[in-house]
Amino acid sequence: MPTCRNARIAGCSRQSSNMAATGDAEETQLQEMEEEAMMENEMESEEEEGLGIENSDDEIDDSSEDEKENELSINAFDYNCHVDLIKLLRQEGELPRLRKARQKMSELFPLTEEIWLDWLKDEIHLTEDQQNREKVYELFETAVKDYICPEIWLEYAEYSIGGMGLPGGMEKVRSIFERALTAVGLHMTKGATVWEAYREFENAILATLERIHTLFRRQLSIPLMDMDGTYAEYEEWSDQGVSDTVSQKYKRALQQMDKSKPYEETLMIAEPPKLAEYQTYIDYEQKEGDPARIQIIFERALAENCLVPDMWAKYTKYLDRQLKIKDLVLSSHDRAVRNCPWTMGLWKNYLLALERHGADHHTISDVFEKALNAGFIQATDYVNIWEAYLDYLRRRVDFSKESSRELEELRAAFTRSLDYMKQDVEERFSESGDPSCTIMQVWAKIEALHCKNMQKARELWDSIMTKGNAKFANMWLEYYNLERSYGDSLHCRKALHRAVQCTSDYPEHVCEVLLTFERVEGSLEDWDAAVQKTETRLNRVNEQRAKVTEKEAHVARQEEEKTEQRLRAKADKKNQKKGQKGSRPGEKRKTEDKDYEDEWGEESGKERGQQVAPATVWKTQEDDPELRKDDCSVFISNLAFAMEDPEKRLKKLFEPCGPVQSVRPVYAAKGFRGYCYLQFEGKASVLEALKMDRQEVEGRPMFVSPCVDKNKNPDFKVFKYNTNLEKHKIFISGLPFSCTKEQLEELCKDHGTIKDIRLVTNRSGKPKGLAYVEFGDEAQASLAVLKLDGTVLQEHTLSVAISNPPRRNTADKPGFSRPVGAMMPRSMVYGSRGKGRTQLSLLPRSLHRQTGSESKAENGTAPKPTGGASGDAGIEAQAKPLSNSDFAKMLFKK
Repeated sequence: MPTCRNARIAGCSRQSSNMAATGDAEETQLQEMEEEAMMENEMESEEEEGLGIENSDDEIDDSSEDEKENELSINAFDYNCHVDLIKLLRQEGELPRLRKARQKMSELFPLTEEIWLDWLKDEIHLTEDQQNREKVYELFETAVKDYICPEIWLEYAEYSIGGMGLPGGMEKVRSIFERALTAVGLHMTKGATVWEAYREFENAILATLERIHTLFRRQLSIPLMDMDGTYAEYEEWSDQGVSDTVSQKYKRALQQMDKSKPYEETLMIAEPPKLAEYQTYIDYEQKEGDPARIQIIFERALAENCLVPDMWAKYTKYLDRQLKIKDLVLSSHDRAVRNCPWTMGLWKNYLLALERHGADHHTISDVFEKALNAGFIQATDYVNIWEAYLDYLRRRVDFSKESSRELEELRAAFTRSLDYMKQDVEERFSESGDPSCTIMQVWAKIEALHCKNMQKARELWDSIMTKGNAKFANMWLEYYNLERSYGDSLHCRKALHRAVQCTSDYPEHVCEVLLTFERVEGSLEDWDAAVQKTETRLNRVNEQRAKVTEKEAHVARQEEEKTEQRLRAKADKKNQKKGQKGSRPGEKRKTEDKDYEDEWGEESGKERGQQVAPATVWKTQEDDPELRKDDCSVFISNLAFAMEDPEKRLKKLFEPCGPVQSVRPVYAAKGFRGYCYLQFEGKASVLEALKMDRQEVEGRPMFVSPCVDKNKNPDFKVFKYNTNLEKHKIFISGLPFSCTKEQLEELCKDHGTIKDIRLVTNRSGKPKGLAYVEFGDEAQASLAVLKLDGTVLQEHTLSVAISNPPRRNTADKPGFSRPVGAMMPRSMVYGSRGKGRTQLSLLPRSLHRQTGSESKAENGTAPKPTGGASGDAGIEAQAKPLSNSDFAKMLFKK
């Protein structure tokens, strides 16, 4: 196809150049020849398009043009309906309606390459005079702005050649070719066709050799696919050969092309939409740092991924921060919002770009109105776009003047935004999208700070509190800070008293703020009133919390009882089925010992045998005090199983802590088990080694703990699980997995003195998205909760609360003892087949009752002794074993 296109360009160029050279007598004849050539081209294009149109007929709905137009009148943003209507009108040949339908679609969406080429060819066929030719030129100018498309630029250049005989025609053709080279000349796979067409044009009009030489040199200095063929063509064409300068530039371009070739080949074999491949290519070009090449690869990616908002956001961000060329930046933002109108972030960036490049107020307002009609998918999107527009209006106001048109316009916009959120947004999404009333908060702050109008600010805050925000401490503190900065002490005191009365999430913190305020500024009467109010409020809060806790405990007990009932019913049903089956005649029941041996004997013996060697070595070292010294040793765990030569590696790792006497890694049949014992020559080295706890080794956190004999110290724990409320520590969830301690410290340092930060990870060292941050005191932690809860970090919304770890299960607590039967497998208590029908319990009922009461003791504590005995006597009696005579007395007891 490029060869045919270039041949047609060359033919048209020769005819047009001859027309310019001949007199008036021959001009008419040349015009007729040119018209015949154009008619042949039209017939060829119609033949080429014929099959395509016939194939597309099957995909069009049976709906008529009128039905499609009615659908578009209801929803003008139905892209597919626009395409179907255009196909129907093109089939019917209704050119006026077809032109109107295309114009409407072009106003709403960027058109694809195929739609533009069809439209351009249809309009070219109707071109008869200079006036219509100018309209086609305008249409081409619109087409080349939608996407960077080499085919449209070639069609544009070819059409301009037809008007070369008109005044200024030659300069116009060359201007279009130069613009095409600027736009798509760097396209590595398709840019060469534009260069070849330009050279063919210059050759056809018998231009000076220097022009063609220049085009060859420019093309050979750019990395393009198959550029070795171009170099060979230049060698053959040039009588003087290729200069050294051109050869050097060609070699540099060839090296650049070789670097980019793998990325191009990956794009060729990849399946659409090739988003990942393009992103890799973009990253490479950004590292290389050539702005023109970065732009062309972004444009290529967007041509195939025009509905990906993230790609448009990255492209416009690059243009905003790097190139900063007004026309390029604004046109790219405009194309972005036309392709992805549902993405609020693109509209917001467009408004900022317009303001940054000095666009007039009318233009920015029009873009904002289009954004409101774009159909965002979330209520919060409308809040954000309103905030962006209000920020722009606020920057226009000169607050040094008491009143101005811009200030009135800002206030009107604030009022309109609140009405819009209440009427349009709430009606559509059943929520305002702004529960914290951020728009009203900003308005109140502007009135207080810039306009010195505290009365209006207080009215706005009264409205904020009536919208369900009066129960939140952070809202009252925001209002208090506003009064503190721009109001007076009287209103500060009123705000804090109302806050104490209404706050339900953090009443202690609000009470503390009130007392601090009165301590600094209040009189004795004010202090007494504040103390009385805070005590009354906190007593009421504690009563409410106690009721809630009691209710939750009651619900939990009910759930436990229901669970026990279900388990009991299930067990009874199972025992009943077993009792109905009975035993088959002639079969012997296997003994428990045989079952135990079959289940645990052979395989367990093998497993134990595999660990005999390290266990034996450890026992030998344990018996010999010279070989094992616990106070000089540490236990190292959570190491990678694939660690090569653990003994050598760990000895080298811990040598900075002190002289290492021995390293005893534990092995299994399959290799290293991931833990070992390391013994130093002195006790002081142990303290240094413990500082290396959780240090990353081969991608995993290494656990280092003291080496303690659990037989001698059964209650020893390296890390004791805290179950109490830690008021000086906050718990953060929802963190991105890539978050580091440094980033978390940067986020929290403004709210108090940070004593420690702990990121929670699993045993493999991968983060869980959780963290604990310890502050200097409770007030700082409470303030951090108020300020950080709900904040966004790397597109993750954080949840922040005071650290209150869940309580451990009773069975995990020290001192808890289970009944013997509960600790043994079911097969060991009742046999391999469970409790049989004849296996009656011979235990006295009085003992059963004692066991029942003992099992009801919560949190591992024994029940209080009953009877007249004292506490110690009761415990002694309970601990004393029963003799045979005692059992006899209970059996014969009436």
